Amino acid sequence: MGRYDDDAFRAAYDKVLAKWPADREALRVPTPFGTTHVNACGPADAPPLVLLPGGGGATSTSWYAQAAPLARTHRVLAVDLIGAPGRSEPAADRHPRTVADLAAWLDALLDGLDVTEADFGGHSYGAWIALHYAVHAPHRMRRLFLLDPTQCFAGFKAAYLLHALPMLLRPTPARVRAFLDWETGGAAGLDPDWLRLQEAAAGFPAARPVTGPRPTPDALRVLNVPVLLLVAANSRTHGPNSVTAQAGELLPRAEIDVVPGVSHHALPQSAPPELARRLSEFLGERAG
Repeated sequence: MGRYDDDAFRAAYDKVLAKWPADREALRVPTPFGTTHVNACGPADAPPLVLLPGGGGATSTSWYAQAAPLARTHRVLAVDLIGAPGRSEPAADRHPRTVADLAAWLDALLDGLDVTEADFGGHSYGAWIALHYAVHAPHRMRRLFLLDPTQCFAGFKAAYLLHALPMLLRPTPARVRAFLDWETGGAAGLDPDWLRLQEAAAGFPAARPVTGPRPTPDALRVLNVPVLLLVAANSRTHGPNSVTAQAGELLPRAEIDVVPGVSHHALPQSAPPELARRLSEFLGERAG
C-alpha cells in the first residue's frame, strides 16, 4: 500500500470543499457504525436531498458543481461514506459488512438528521448503495437519481478491472492518476483540485468496502420510487447500452438517458453544465 499523508489529504479535501456554496456547513451524525460527516447547504426547511459519492477515493466534496443549483430548492446533504476516504469516523468495533448493514447505517443517518423521507442521488458505488436502499426503505425515498451506477444493471468490463488492478493492489498517487487518465480519456481535462484529492486519497486507511449482488429483478420491477438514470456515454466501466437496456426492462418508473461527452469518473464534478438543470427538473423544480 502506498504511503498515506493525512495532512495532504485534508488540505486537498478543503480545497475542493471551498468550491461549495458559502452557506456550507459540516454536520456530524452518530450512528451505530461510527460518526458520519455530512456537508450540507441550502435552506434548513427545504426538502432534504441525500447525495452519496462513488467509491475508490471519491468523497462528498465531489458534488460541488451541483451543490449550488440543487440548494436553490433543497437542503443538500452530501455524505462521506462510512469507512471510506473522507471525514466520517468509523466505529472501532463495528463496520458495515453487508448490504443490510449499509441500509441500517442510512436508517440511522436519516434518524440522526431528523429526516423522515428524502430525495436521494448517487454516483457509481454510491448509486448502488442508494438503489439497494430504495428497495429496503421505499417509504423513506421520494425520488432517486443514479449517475452511471455500477453493479446495478450491468457488470464491469474486463478492461476496466485490468486497468484498475494496479491501483487496487498498491494504491499510489501515480497509479490513481494513470487509471483516471485512461478512463477519462485524458486526466488533463479534469479539475486539478479534484484530481489532487483523488491522488491524496491513495492509501487512505479505509475499511474494506461492502460489495454484493445487484438488487434482484423482482425487487426492482415493483419499485414504486421515481428514478432518473443518467449513463455516461464515454464510460469505460461498463457498456452504456447494456445499462440502459436492462434498466428499461426492470424499473417501472424510470427516466433513462445518456449524458454525452463525459466518462464515468468525470462524474459528477466535470459533468456538462446542463446536468444540474436536468437533476433540478427531475427533483421537482427548474433551476432558475
